[in-house]
Amino acid sequence: MLAQSQFEFQSDFQPAVQDALRFFKAGLGTNLHSVYVYGSVARHSAVSTRSNLDLVVITHRPFEDNRTTLMNTVQWRFQRSFPHVKGLNVKLALAKEVASLDSIFSWGFLLRQCCTCIYGEDLGECFGDYEPSWEIAKFWNSDVADWIRNGRQKIAIAKTAQEQSQAQIRIAKKLLRASYSVVMHKHKRWIDDPIECGEEFVRFYPDKQIEIDRLGILLSGRVIPKRSVVGLIDSYGQWLLKEYERTEFKIG
Repeated sequence: MLAQSQFEFQSDFQPAVQDALRFFKAGLGTNLHSVYVYGSVARHSAVSTRSNLDLVVITHRPFEDNRTTLMNTVQWRFQRSFPHVKGLNVKLALAKEVASLDSIFSWGFLLRQCCTCIYGEDLGECFGDYEPSWEIAKFWNSDVADWIRNGRQKIAIAKTAQEQSQAQIRIAKKLLRASYSVVMHKHKRWIDDPIECGEEFVRFYPDKQIEIDRLGILLSGRVIPKRSVVGLIDSYGQWLLKEYERTEFKIG
């Protein structure tokens, strides 16, 4: 079992991580199997007021009877105690589902490549090292078309600058990471930071520099006229979907 003193994150986020861990240990007791941090906090690149705290919480048994109460309580605690943390995202799973061959591209990849275990038995160790491949890229971006459609809609219906800014950031992150996934099997590296994903992508597709630069502007949170944002999502999004199809045809 990993002691709390064995993990350190950025000073702005360390108390939030520790508080979340204490809460889940108290709320789940012996049902708690392990807890992991992923995303910008795990990468030590989180930005105060802009970054979420992303957690994976794995339990031995389902806890549907008090799940809603538990999650609502932890969300309330975070809004009150850590206003500089933009949000708390929690993925829940059962240990028996994670440690199975059926989860090799989903939970296995996430825990092994993207997470830091902060409590309990690290299930990432059940899986070997992953080589950057088209199969993994395809699995994790099978929902790109849905993201494009939903992102476009959220931009269009945003009623405030804050809503639009948040929607822009979400779709920009997805498109930048999905872009890198097209070349990941060539670059042979694991990259999660959206800006770095875009930079590496244009090394292989220099003709898309303008589109990647524009996605970087959306990622900054700067509010852009809706027509321009929707136009970018439509044009670049459709090109990206076709490039996925073309890559799948070549690699299979």
